[in-house]
Amino acid sequence: MENKMNKFGFEKLLAVLVGAFACVCIWGCSEDKVRWHEGFTGARIVGFVNDSLVMVGSLQQRTESHEGTFEPYWDVIEAGHERLCVYNYRVQENGPRWCDTLGEYNTTNAFRGQMTDSIVWGGDMPNSIRLWKVGETQHLINLIKITEGCSVEFGIGSVKQWLNGTFIARSDESLNAAGDSCQYAVLDTMARTLTFKRLEKSLEWIKECDDVRAWGDDVFCSEPGKQPLEGHILKNNTDTLSAPLIFSRGIFWGKMIELRASICQLEKESISCLDADYTWSEPLKFYQKNKVVVDLE
Repeated sequence: MENKMNKFGFEKLLAVLVGAFACVCIWGCSEDKVRWHEGFTGARIVGFVNDSLVMVGSLQQRTESHEGTFEPYWDVIEAGHERLCVYNYRVQENGPRWCDTLGEYNTTNAFRGQMTDSIVWGGDMPNSIRLWKVGETQHLINLIKITEGCSVEFGIGSVKQWLNGTFIARSDESLNAAGDSCQYAVLDTMARTLTFKRLEKSLEWIKECDDVRAWGDDVFCSEPGKQPLEGHILKNNTDTLSAPLIFSRGIFWGKMIELRASICQLEKESISCLDADYTWSEPLKFYQKNKVVVDLE
């Protein structure tokens, strides 16, 4: 009887060891462990709300470890939990005014660019777009893609306000595309459509624009000048807003416009800059007479 018990016990132990060995060889017998780093990284300016508030995007890194029987056999660093914060960039404050963090495990390209004064866009354009408004959660809109009078599409790099409550989507080079290539696209968030098109005759003048947006029925264009560091802000193809300004490339940020690191406010009839001695630069520093007045790092 004792021999039988010993034999049974040995066979049972042998089966356990064989199973454990197979588990290590095939699966590693591991329990996935994920550790999110406490801090956020990769912070960058994604838009300006007004002449005092700036939107900053960042993300969180994670370490994913798969532990085998004796030691970890997998260690991967990835990112997710994208965060949008709003800071005062005129006055140094103790942290942001508002922050919200996404729960997504992986990055979602949430910060592709600024769409309106308080909304940033991201996502998998042209198939879908993610809209993140300050004070609200992110919204995902799946899009129906349409081509109208053109055949060669382009990658979306900019989405700005456009005519009739829609948005203009383009790339840096698309407006100048020749032949039957698409030059811009119209995003209709209500109809959930993205329509690729060529410029109508009335809009051909925007081909030379570095950046473009609409305000009501008016189209605004940032156009480089004939001389270095000389540019114009055109309204409906007429320079009614400014004499030549000192900038190489003007960029619209919602209601604000960046002119060679100067932050200016775009009005329907004028442009007003905050301070001739007030500038900003990456990484996230704002200067007044070469002295840092706000540091968002």
